[in-house]
Amino acid sequence: MQMRGNPKFAGCHTCIYIYVPPRARSLWQSKAHSSNIMQYYSTPGGASFKSSHKPNPDDCFSICGPKHITPSSVDWNNEEHRRCVAACLVKATYIMEEDRPKCRVYGMGLAPEWWQSFHFELRDLLKCGAEDVDEFIFGAVFEYCPPGGRRHPSAPHYVFALRGTMPRHPKSIHDLYNDIKVFLSDLPCCKRTQKARQAVTNMLIHKGAEHHVVWLAGHSLGASLALEVGRAMAENYQAYLPTFLFNPPNVSPMPGFNLLNPSDVAKKDVFTGSYLVKAALGATVMRGHRNRMESVFQRLSPWVPELYVNKGDIICQGFIDYFEQREKVEERLSGIGRAAMKLSYRDMLSSLIGSTKEQPHLLPSARLWKNTSKSFGTHSLMQWWKPDRELMLSCRKFTYTGA
Repeated sequence: MQMRGNPKFAGCHTCIYIYVPPRARSLWQSKAHSSNIMQYYSTPGGASFKSSHKPNPDDCFSICGPKHITPSSVDWNNEEHRRCVAACLVKATYIMEEDRPKCRVYGMGLAPEWWQSFHFELRDLLKCGAEDVDEFIFGAVFEYCPPGGRRHPSAPHYVFALRGTMPRHPKSIHDLYNDIKVFLSDLPCCKRTQKARQAVTNMLIHKGAEHHVVWLAGHSLGASLALEVGRAMAENYQAYLPTFLFNPPNVSPMPGFNLLNPSDVAKKDVFTGSYLVKAALGATVMRGHRNRMESVFQRLSPWVPELYVNKGDIICQGFIDYFEQREKVEERLSGIGRAAMKLSYRDMLSSLIGSTKEQPHLLPSARLWKNTSKSFGTHSLMQWWKPDRELMLSCRKFTYTGA
């Protein structure tokens, strides 16, 4: 990754221009200079400029970060530890974009501790916007660099971490635009998805998927991006990447229905009726679309992403209903749940007008981690680096057995 001279820090109270000498331009990919990673924010002569913004305690790793694991105690076979580390790396991408407009540089930068505390180094940034003037960070690539090079077999080599929406950020309009893309199921065509997909593809080509473990992780909007990238890698390249999706959005009418507090019987009846209609359409007028989705499900079925959802979060509640109700319908009417789980009304309508959209929540396999605690906020990323003992967490794996 190269950085041009004189980038302008948008969002600061004064206009600050920075000269980055050629030697520093390859700093992001140089292991020898990893301790000076904050040179990205440096001024001529190595001076730092001060920020008038008081740090948010939630951004300080020493205050808000996980206390139950340390770099030496991370067990890469432990699902709790893997979840906590992935969540911390995603948190780092949020703070990196917070550090820049608030002019938190050098020792004042809060982001590095979130990855360095687990022996990761920053290798690349995923950015969007007008180059040098209006760029903003939406993701980052981290490399695991354990002391002595002794990497645990279950540890990742690289992690692609993607942040979600930052509503209070000066450039939040960019995030909100992509939120609309999620709602319209147009996220696969947006620039962020294309850049992230290309970065992961390049990594797998240059490093080799069989020799390097690459993780995907994202929160909220970032989880939608990670889901799209993971689907593309699995469907197109048979690369089944470990994927950590924290509070992934699901566009569904079910959260509104759940506000009515329906009984379990009423809910089961609604889903059963809907699945019967979908199965009937798939067997008749939508047969071509059904056959295409069956092929998609076969290609995706070996991929088992980790979905971390909070039962009280209306943004991702739809995933809970999708996986749990499809199984209940299948138990009630054998074959109907299996046939209808691949179909959505929006996709079928799009198919009728010549489009081939696929709702991202239509997943053949997944491991659903459901938190019923509201102690840390239902949509907050913070809940996912907390220990299991502080969460009301349950886990269930869903698989696809074919038609």
